[in-house]
Amino acid sequence: MAVVHERLYRLCALMSVASTPAVTPDDESHTGPGATADLLITGADLVATMDVERRELRGGWVAITGGFVSAVGTATDPQPVAGRTIDARGCLVTPGLVNAHHHMFQNLTRAFPPMTDAPLFGWLQSLYPLWARLDEEAAYVSAWVGLAELALSGCTTSTDHLYVHPSGGGDLLGAEIAAATDIGMRFHPTRGSMSLSVKDGGLPPDNVVQDDDTILAACEAQVARHHDRGHGAMTRIALAPCSPFSVTPTLMERTAELAERLDVRLHTHLAENAEDDAFSIATFGCRPIEQFEDVGWCTERTWVAHCVMPNDDEVVRLGAAHVGVAHCPSSNLILGSGIAPTIDMRRAGVHVGIGVDGSSSADSASMWLESRQAMLLAKLRSGPANSTARTALEMATIGSAGCLGRIGEIGTIAVGSVGDIAVWKLDGPKFAGAIADPIEAWLRCGPVGAWHTIVHGSSVVADGQLVSPRVEEVLLSHRRISTAIQQP
Repeated sequence: MAVVHERLYRLCALMSVASTPAVTPDDESHTGPGATADLLITGADLVATMDVERRELRGGWVAITGGFVSAVGTATDPQPVAGRTIDARGCLVTPGLVNAHHHMFQNLTRAFPPMTDAPLFGWLQSLYPLWARLDEEAAYVSAWVGLAELALSGCTTSTDHLYVHPSGGGDLLGAEIAAATDIGMRFHPTRGSMSLSVKDGGLPPDNVVQDDDTILAACEAQVARHHDRGHGAMTRIALAPCSPFSVTPTLMERTAELAERLDVRLHTHLAENAEDDAFSIATFGCRPIEQFEDVGWCTERTWVAHCVMPNDDEVVRLGAAHVGVAHCPSSNLILGSGIAPTIDMRRAGVHVGIGVDGSSSADSASMWLESRQAMLLAKLRSGPANSTARTALEMATIGSAGCLGRIGEIGTIAVGSVGDIAVWKLDGPKFAGAIADPIEAWLRCGPVGAWHTIVHGSSVVADGQLVSPRVEEVLLSHRRISTAIQQP
């Protein structure tokens, strides 16, 4: 295992190759001493800035210097000379989308057929034995593939909830971070945990749980090793006990105390479905959100996944505390969990973001698809006038940024924000006639992937293709590992 671990970290040296901006046929490159920006994205049909004023700039352009947005303007504003230029004619330009919830290791068991019809608890129990086979190499390739898939959907920042840490599996979180560094994505992994096994009244088997002291020591060590507090940080760590049915209340309390001391964020699953409600009432004598409050988690430091089942009063309490919620619409539908009250939560002050969730329950890690699903489900639950493409774009950018505690830094195009941009082509038969509103066209037509995905000023996707030369190599490794994990 140590050999695998060292090999994974040597792969970080490839980052300079994987994330080097490629000059593509659609680029007009300018070089020379007069350059005042590193990258200029110009001539867009519309730039949706998602800034404080929600400016939408026809014929807009964006300049990036040193990895940060250095200027934004319209067709009539003077443009800087740049070292590299992307022609965005016929395109919508948005901030890079931000994924607020994922379990990347689950793409190793994507669409696993015997599990698709089981409710949440039975589904989890049937997959835990497969996930218990995770090791560093499996964590690396699943994170690489998951982040690549996200980048193709216009995502520039992603979190990951890695809560399975099998005995002898090695440093899975470090392996994930190595993958994110290689591919060039901004990454917010969480050190997840489970401490309550079947013998203790929980759901997981013994070989994927750890005791509280081991978990907390590992959390502190990972923060010390990887967490970057600087503006524009590429890696930040959060602490993430899995759920009320897989950890003890004591671990929840101690994790909240540790997060306060280390000044990092907190993440967990909450109020996911009716089984979640029933378990909480039977075990704790109260509903999940009341128990969440009791263990000290209802604070602005926290964001949660799903939150499908809050009642009206609980929505108000979550909003007053400025808790974040990662809305995972496809997963909620596949597992029959329900439709989250996203519009009510937004009105109450909750930071509602978008999460693709794990690829065993959502299967397709596309932020574009989840944004569209979020728009449609909110129309169904709260009425068509209360949910538009702009509502979904807000959730996928500044809503998710709020979940991660980075409003004004990611998920927006404004001077000083990170240079994370998605460029979307709006052409071909699927966009014929969609000329009135580029943002509505972007989400209502399609499906569509990003034409360019820019992270910190560097291309991860160019002309609709991943820039990294390692795609086929990693996919071959992924297939080998996935096949082994899925063996009976």
